[in-house]
This record gives sequence, C-alpha cells and structure tokens, in this order.
Amino acid sequence: MKQIVKDKLIVKSLESRAVMGGVAAEAVSEKINELLKDKPIVNIIFAAAPSQNEFLENLVKKEVDWSRINAFHMDEYLNLDASAPQGFGNFLRERLFDKVKFNSVHYLDGNAADAMDECLRYSDLLKEFPTDIVCMGIGENTHLAFNDPHVADFNDPLLVKVVDLDLECRIQQVNDGCFETLDEVPTHALTLTIPTLLKATYAFAMVPGEKKANAVYHTLTESISEHYPSTILRKQPNAILFTDDQSSVLI
Repeated sequence: MKQIVKDKLIVKSLESRAVMGGVAAEAVSEKINELLKDKPIVNIIFAAAPSQNEFLENLVKKEVDWSRINAFHMDEYLNLDASAPQGFGNFLRERLFDKVKFNSVHYLDGNAADAMDECLRYSDLLKEFPTDIVCMGIGENTHLAFNDPHVADFNDPLLVKVVDLDLECRIQQVNDGCFETLDEVPTHALTLTIPTLLKATYAFAMVPGEKKANAVYHTLTESISEHYPSTILRKQPNAILFTDDQSSVLI
C-alpha cells in the first residue's frame, strides 16, 4: 500500500480492487466499533454503485453490532420503476441492508408523489440522526452523490434536493453496466447535497477502476471548486480516499 496526503485528505493506493475493498472495509468497521464504544447508535450514509461492490462484500463480514446502526443512502433516481435493480435503494438492499440487521434503514423514495416533499422528509431524518460516517464513491465527472459540476454547491442551503443529471454522469451509468443504453438512464434524481455529505464526522471514499483514474487525478490536482466537486474532500478532516492500481495510475 502507498499513502500520500493532499491538504487534509489521506489517499491510500492498494495493489488491486479486491485488496482495496478489504482494506476499506476494515477501516470503516474499525471506526464503527470505535464510535460504538461511546455512542449508543451510529448513523451511516452509504453509496450505491458498482465501485462499492468489493467494499460492501467485505463490510458485511465484519464483526459489528449492526443493531446499533441507522443506515441511509445518498441518492436515488426519480421515477424509475420501484423494482428496478438499478434503483440505489434496491442495490443497497441486496448487497447490504438485507445482509445484516440494522437498527433502522431509511430509503429515499424516488417515486414519491411529490419529490420536494420527499426531500423535506429525508432532510428531517438527517437532522434527527446526525451523520457519523459517510461511505461514498467519486463519479467519472468527480461528482459526489449526484452533485454533478453544474449543480454542485459547496454552500448549498438544502440538505436534499432534486437535480438533473449531466451527460457524463448518465454515460457513466452505461459504462458501469447499470443500463444498456443512454436512453434508459433517468434524467433526474434526488441527492443529498455536498454540505450534507460532509457533515459526517468521518468520510471514506472508495474509488477503484481505470475509468476513475482521471477523476482521482482531478480530485488531487485541481483547484478546490464546484467545477470538480470531489476536490472538496481535500478540506475535509478525517477523510480517506481508497484507490486501486488502476484508479491511481495518474497520481
């Protein structure tokens, strides 16, 4: 493992995607158990994306008292069929939420009758259960959750909002194998905003794969701005970025 520090962000580069998933899961589980020594309940936000597969596969095997964890997820497509496997709630249900027994699991509803009301409902939950840990990825366009560059706001007054997805983000969903064609990818989504994500006391970003090499490079080298949303991680205390041999080739 190689490690560098860029501003406040710790970057760990592992020799493979599989090893990265294991190391990241160990780090997150250790932090959960550390927090549980002093807190009755720990609140965690999870990302849903193929980049998280190895991390989640390892995380559910760790010795953690999941009955003391409240779980949230960070984004959801609007108006996608509720049973669609591409739905982020469904993704996390299959790989995590149905694997271990949480104290509670709170889903974003992309099919709510009123999307704005759903944003307010989820915002209230996040206020009630302040985030201890966020487990995230970084998009090919450096987005965090669905905060693409054109809608990212480091000072966003909202906790959760409706956004339109930029073309690069929608293409990534095809590149990831989530959808067969671009026309199938929804154009709008609900997302936790960047300030909401970074209210977490601890942030862990798992970013493997060759298609993420440019995003990792931009995260670490560009000026911190909404043009490259993930650059804000460099200002976040207690943040770790995990990469593999492919995503770290440019750093």
